[in-house]
Amino acid sequence: MRFAFMPPTTLTGNIQEHRAFPSKILKNRRDVLVYLPPGYRRFSTRRYPVLYLQDGQNVFDAATSFAGVEWSVDETAQQLIRKKLMEPIIIVAIANTGEDRIHEYAPTPARIDPTKRKRSKGLLRSYGRFLIEELKPFIDRKYRTRREAEFTGLGGSSLGGLATLALGLWYPNYFTRLAVMSPSIWWDDCAIYDIVDEIDEMAKPPLKIWLDTGTHEPGWERAAALRDRLVEKGWRLHDDLHYLEVEGADHSEGAWAARIDPVLRFLYPPPPPPAARIAPEKKGRSLFRRALARANLFSV
Repeated sequence: MRFAFMPPTTLTGNIQEHRAFPSKILKNRRDVLVYLPPGYRRFSTRRYPVLYLQDGQNVFDAATSFAGVEWSVDETAQQLIRKKLMEPIIIVAIANTGEDRIHEYAPTPARIDPTKRKRSKGLLRSYGRFLIEELKPFIDRKYRTRREAEFTGLGGSSLGGLATLALGLWYPNYFTRLAVMSPSIWWDDCAIYDIVDEIDEMAKPPLKIWLDTGTHEPGWERAAALRDRLVEKGWRLHDDLHYLEVEGADHSEGAWAARIDPVLRFLYPPPPPPAARIAPEKKGRSLFRRALARANLFSV
């Protein structure tokens, strides 16, 4: 009896597996992996922000990733958290479902290939309902999460990056931190431009967006046009919008792995030290009292 070669797993840290997670909305199943940050077991009451990532096969494990190249999100998060360069977070890797991927991630129905008749069903809103109504409630029950939108992020690359931005714009009451890596802006004659243009400037959603591209990707210049549209709607570069063009980078898992470090740092920076979190007026009173105490005029 012959066995096919299985590459060794590269999972790092505390990874929980939820195999064949079911969806009544999408009528299918997919694997979900959950990364828990260092210290999760020790602090029994502490709650953590959550980042949901698309194409979960590629996120943590070379054994399941496309062409055997993973994003190394688990290794990168471990290092950044231990060095206190990012906030400890929970990371949920959501596997795609193979042939249904292009249907679930597409924001609009459109031809998959302009030269062929096959079309995507454009099921992204249904996929969004799966995240909001089925997966997120499960994660929030199972793990100690900070459930509010301000602590919840989405991320993805290629069509998964396009889906991330569209979902963030559609559902800002659930997701506010977005990792939009090499998004497939070309989809349906750049339909994402229209989605951005529909935003009411007076009611801009409170999204923190990372947007990037590599200069060896086909049509990479569209990312700058998307950036400009976001700026026109009120996002501020280097504040709630970070844009990066990587010279020579292509459209591949290895390219996204190479820049996951700054993505995590931007979306989930380390919290300020306790002293810096004191309200200015309280901090002023505290300094005043200490000065009095030093003069033996006040007992702290």
